[in-house]
Amino acid sequence: MHRLTRGLLGAAFAVLAVLVVSGCSEKHYDERGKADAPVAGRAGEDSPAEVYNFPDGFGNLATKCVGDGRRAYATTKWVSDDEDDPEIVPANAVIVDDPGCRKR
Repeated sequence: MHRLTRGLLGAAFAVLAVLVVSGCSEKHYDERGKADAPVAGRAGEDSPAEVYNFPDGFGNLATKCVGDGRRAYATTKWVSDDEDDPEIVPANAVIVDDPGCRKR
């Protein structure tokens, strides 16, 4: 095999491998409700939330303080496995007053 051909085949294989692996990882997290929306400039508060796992068929719940005296609750999105008639339940978020969430 010609040296240039082997080099091109090797490069093509490497690019294909990267595309396959990167595509799988995003789907992996989307399916588990762990994917995250990008934040412009990585600005903002990024402390971890408390996560409460619910049985299959129910959205998980996450909560954290999101400001002085404010707490957010959010559920995960759920999509059924039925390819012919997928059911999509959107994520929900609620922000409530919480005196325990005070600036430190």
